[in-house]
Order: sequence, then structure tokens, then C-alpha cells
Amino acid sequence: MANELPLPPSLWAATARSAPETPPLAASRRADVAIVGAGYSGLAAALQLAESGVSVVVLEAGEPGWGASGRNGGQVIPGLKYDPDEIVAMFGPEAGEHLVRVAGAAPDTVFDLIARHKIECEARRCGWIQPAFAAADVGVTTRRAEQWQRRGAPVDVLDRDGVRRLVGSPIYQGGWIDRRAGSLQPLSYARGLARAAQKAGAIICGGSRITALARDGGRWKVTTAHGPVVWTERVLLATNGYTDGLWPRLRRTVIAANSFQVATARLTDRLRGTVLPEGHVASDTRKLLLYYRCDQHNRLIMGGRGPFREPAGPAAFRHLETVIGLLFPQLKGARCEFYWSGRVALTRDHVPHVHQPAPGLTVFLGYNGRGVAMATTLGTLVARNLVAPADNPLPLPVTDIRPIPLHALHRIYATAILQSYRLRDYLAR
Repeated sequence: MANELPLPPSLWAATARSAPETPPLAASRRADVAIVGAGYSGLAAALQLAESGVSVVVLEAGEPGWGASGRNGGQVIPGLKYDPDEIVAMFGPEAGEHLVRVAGAAPDTVFDLIARHKIECEARRCGWIQPAFAAADVGVTTRRAEQWQRRGAPVDVLDRDGVRRLVGSPIYQGGWIDRRAGSLQPLSYARGLARAAQKAGAIICGGSRITALARDGGRWKVTTAHGPVVWTERVLLATNGYTDGLWPRLRRTVIAANSFQVATARLTDRLRGTVLPEGHVASDTRKLLLYYRCDQHNRLIMGGRGPFREPAGPAAFRHLETVIGLLFPQLKGARCEFYWSGRVALTRDHVPHVHQPAPGLTVFLGYNGRGVAMATTLGTLVARNLVAPADNPLPLPVTDIRPIPLHALHRIYATAILQSYRLRDYLAR
């Protein structure tokens, strides 16, 4: 049976390690747990469950890593959108500090899995730099670094000269560096997680889109578009930015924003030595942030927000090609060879959500641009909580499904917000 969702072209699709065999679900079967979605969160959960002796089936409409897990920038960044003190203010001293510790250690989860399962995905613990785009942002980055320093994190404030030396761009005013972070080849990582889960005993079925999810006789009946079903005691729904109408109202709890990326042709060694020369990854403080890094083949990868519509050809990425020359004058006119996009799931409160809307059903989504580290971590922790809840409390509260007000109009008001952010960034230069 042909896959309904072939893998979209990207730098990662062109350079990833080979994919494991994940044929569609061939016949109806039983399992202790069914997982819908084979991105980082679903695969990490499957791996943890299988290693715990739980029988698990993963059902994916495309193939492992088909969505944003195989299309992101490959930056493994700790933390959440909010600074640690803000998280504590939101969730309280005990729960807030627990969440800060979990989010801060999220890269450890990723790199430990990579090491333990020998996943070949160009992983590097190279550190993340957040340059301050405007002079007013220097205070923000300084406070951010100081809050992590109080909690023992290996971070430092960078002055303007330090950022210029480590980033290679003359436009920034300062910033900070977090050495817990790193980079990887995102599609190779997803495929490596899938292989590890299979080796532990998980069944992963690509080309198996789910059309119905319903309780039947005290169990869950998970129905695929091509017919076979999975009968299971528990279901984990891990579809993130590609959440559809499978469960009522869930799609309306997130805004699935498009993140666009381009990758240059291979830079000469001389030019490569002037752009992030020590191999760091970076994303800046502007409202419409830019995130960028170089891969192991001397390509610069530049990412940023794009319109909600799916891109139609290289012309849709011109803003990023222009940005490369503005950020790195030495690369002005550099030729780009790859263009692609993926969906980022944004929640209203900018933190991930965990829902349990029915007995035996757990939903987790909404990584707000920190998906490599946090999706892996939350998938692992949800699985541990499923096996031994008393010993593995979740780092986030279980909340009701609450759609974003006026969600049907989100493209209109989100576009207006993006335009205002673009204006503010322009005025802050």
C-alpha cells in the first residue's frame, strides 16, 4: 500500500540516515497502548513504554518524522518560552521549580537517548546563543542568564564583542550563551528513535492515518483509514502541529504556524570560519525571531516565521534569503539550495499542554518552538507516568481542553500580530 503522505523535500530529507521499515497496519490487533503520531513525543513515549515491557503500537499517517520532527531547525534548546522566575510565578514555587528543572534538563534527555541507542544524527553539544537584537533586549538577556545561573546552569552573559566573535554578525548588541544546548540532524534523530523503539519491541506503522477514536466495550477502538483497527486499553495522542479533528475541539487549542527554512549551498572554509565559527546554534530576541546554525557540511540554515499558507516554490522564501545577507554581510548573494517548512504548535499560554479528556486517553502537545528537547522529554515522562504514576508525576498540570477564543479567525488576527511584530522589529533596529 502506497503512503498517502510522501516525505516533503528538505535538506534533512536529502541528507538523513535511511528510514526504518514501518509498513502500514496490515491487520487488526491488540496492544496495551496505542500512540497516534510518530514525531519525537510519540516515538519517545513508545521507546520508554516498550523498554518497560508494555506492548505498544504507533500509528502515523506518513512516516516517522514526517511532520515538524523531521523538518525543524535541529536546535536542541533547554527551557520554555518563559524565563524560570516567570514559570515559578505561573505554577507556584514547588511545581514551577520542578517544571524549570525538567525543561532545563531536556537536552540531557535527548543526548542521553542518542548516546544510549547509538543514534547517528550528527549530534553535537555545541551550545546555544541568544543574541540581543535591540539595545533594549540586552537587559532581557542579562536577566534571563542570571535566573539560570542562580539555578546552577552553565550559562554566561555575552557583551557585544563576544556575540560578534561567536556569531559572526555585526548587528547584535549583546546576548547570552547556554552550554546545555546543541544540534542534530532532526530527521535522522526521528528515524533513530523509531529504530530504537522497534528494537525494544514497539510496532510502528506508517501510512496508517487514524479516522476514528472511540470507546467500545471498555476499551479503545483506534480505526485506520485503510480498515484495520487497534484495540487498546490506553491511547496517547501526540500529533502536535498536525492535530486534526480526530478528537473534538483539540485542534482549536493550538495555532499551527508555519516555520520556513532555507539552506545555502556549501560555504567555502574561509566563509564558514566567519559564521558561527565555534559551531554554536542561535536564535535572536526579535519578536519575529530568526534561528540559524550551520550543519556539518558547511551549509548555513536560516529559519523564521512564514505565512499560514503552504509555500509554493522558492519565491515564498525570499525574505529569508534577504535576511542572510543582512545578518551576515559576508554571505550577501549566497545561493540557497533547499527550501522547506513545517508547522509549529503555539498554545495560548505559550507552554505545552497535557489533557486527559476521557478514561485511558492522554493528549500532549504545544511545544511553542522548543520541540526537539521538550517533545522528547514530555513523551518520555508521559510514558513513565503511565507505567508508574506515583513515582513519576507529570511536570505540567492536566488541564481541560479549552479552545482558543475566535479560533476560526486565528489566521486573520495572528497575521495582524505578525505584522505588528515586524513593525516593532523594524523600529528597534
